[in-house]
Amino acid sequence: MFPASRYSSKAHRCIRALKTVQTEHAAPQLYTTLHRRKCSSVSTPRITTHYTIHSRDKDSRWEGIEMERFADEADVVIVGGGPAGLSAAIRLKQLANEHEKELRVCLVEKASQIGAHTLSGACLEPTALSELFPDWKERGAPMNTPVTEDVFSILTEKHRIPVPILPGLPMRNHGNYIVRLGNFVHWLGEQAEELGVELYPGYAAAEVLFHEDGSVKGIATNDVGIAKDGSPKDVFERGMELHAKVTLFGEGCHGHLAKQLYKQFNLRENCEPQTYAIGLKEVWVIDEKKWRPGRVEHSVGWPLNRNTYGGSFLYHLNEGEPLVALGFVVGLDYTNPYLSPFREFQRWKHHPSVAPTLEGGSRIAYGARALNEGGIQSIPKLTFPGGLLIGCSPGFMNVPKIKGTHTAMKSGMLAAEAIFPKVTAEGLDSETTGLHVPEYAEALKNSWVWKELHSVRNIRPSFHNYFGLYGGMIYTGVFYWIFRGKEPWTLKHAGLDANQLKPAKECTPIEYPKPDGKISFDLLSSVALSGTNHEGDQPPHLTLKNDSVPVERNLAIYDGPEQRFCPAGVYEYVPLETGDGMRLQINAQNCVHCKTCDIKDPSQNINWVVPEGGGGPAYNGM
Repeated sequence: MFPASRYSSKAHRCIRALKTVQTEHAAPQLYTTLHRRKCSSVSTPRITTHYTIHSRDKDSRWEGIEMERFADEADVVIVGGGPAGLSAAIRLKQLANEHEKELRVCLVEKASQIGAHTLSGACLEPTALSELFPDWKERGAPMNTPVTEDVFSILTEKHRIPVPILPGLPMRNHGNYIVRLGNFVHWLGEQAEELGVELYPGYAAAEVLFHEDGSVKGIATNDVGIAKDGSPKDVFERGMELHAKVTLFGEGCHGHLAKQLYKQFNLRENCEPQTYAIGLKEVWVIDEKKWRPGRVEHSVGWPLNRNTYGGSFLYHLNEGEPLVALGFVVGLDYTNPYLSPFREFQRWKHHPSVAPTLEGGSRIAYGARALNEGGIQSIPKLTFPGGLLIGCSPGFMNVPKIKGTHTAMKSGMLAAEAIFPKVTAEGLDSETTGLHVPEYAEALKNSWVWKELHSVRNIRPSFHNYFGLYGGMIYTGVFYWIFRGKEPWTLKHAGLDANQLKPAKECTPIEYPKPDGKISFDLLSSVALSGTNHEGDQPPHLTLKNDSVPVERNLAIYDGPEQRFCPAGVYEYVPLETGDGMRLQINAQNCVHCKTCDIKDPSQNINWVVPEGGGGPAYNGM
């Protein structure tokens, strides 16, 4: 994993063992209810076996197990190989080369390959990219589809109402590019490696490390070789420690380490709770006669009601074959526990304005990911001793634009420029062992990122009104298009998404049509297209703080909403073998790492942690 000149032979043996365990089971495994029923115990089983819930210190099976971790040193450690993390790494090495400084930058990424966990629409605004690499075209950036046509619509069940996209409105995409973001991120990784960044895909950062003075010391990758029941296997190996002067956390939306940092440093003390959406996406090969490269379509309205925030996208790519990327976004502040984002997506594809594009085509990819929608009101404190938050982890998405890649990249670049003078200074006087760099937050507030997010700050929360969607559109037309977001007030969000669900008895069940297997599909066949794979014999990484809560509260009050809001069939309520009740079954192998369960669980009992490195979806240019 690490350069031989910097590492001991004993550590190399550890790394070889880690790689052996990580590749022990390579075949994708999608588990069904039938299989699991045969394997379940007679009584309600312990669901959670993960060591973050059940300490190994009190488990006799762990007595005598070697728990020493090897450590390595870098100047900067970056968690997450997405647009923000890679942009930060690239900018750091650019600055080091410009100033002829030695600088070791290490980046860890939980996906098996850079870009394999990346999912977005995506219509990319090239502002930050042009700042990072003015010659990105000559470098071969995979941006082959400039936007040539913009379409925005309000859908009713049978009709499409076109809405003009006036200059200045956030949905206007002139000058942007339709991209497969996973391919773009992979290209960024290649640029980073050329500059000397050390990339370590397949290694999941599982723990934040701290100095004695409380500042961040670095991270530890996760232990491997733990059986499903929480016991050590013969091939058990501890994770690695990576120490740094500064650690950048760019895990993406709702990062599990960022959650720990929020509590450790009280980073959310002066901001609103973050609010989220889930985005579901498919890639299709369509009839070439229906293919219009560069065409961008967005819609709001049906099949959602006016009080459920969401909408769709359909992008025509120019990738050498007639590809379209289409998807559906549902705000996770919805109230009806019977709503299924996945089935709303499948139903939307049958709309008379959508289905003709797909008829005769074939679906080749599926995936899902949560996204931040809180805007500037929900951005936490970004700096703390020893570390910074960058990208979609704190949440810089421009919601009405449905774009966050350009702002994420810029945040990583600004972070690099802020920390570079400190990590390269000789004899720097620091109050803490881990360097504190508040200059990053100031630079961000003085950048175009902050100006952009401030101007659209009220658009998302304006949908919380009696008229819902239509009231929000009127607000946007008046206060954004006319006044450009200069109104002297800032609206608030409704609160935590987890608190928005109503009890099932107060809501009407939603009857969804059965998938036809041509335009719409079932859940498990969809997950199979994501390439999702986890080592089967490991503790479920979807951990429960209390194993009894799902049945006693979620099922009893909300009719088990996790079996509907999960886009991968991870959660199922199945009968007990005794026949006198139900139990929650967690099919962790199906998890696409979207984080929706951690966000929307009404009991806030689910805590998503990283599985063994390399596990999860294997997206190919999503």
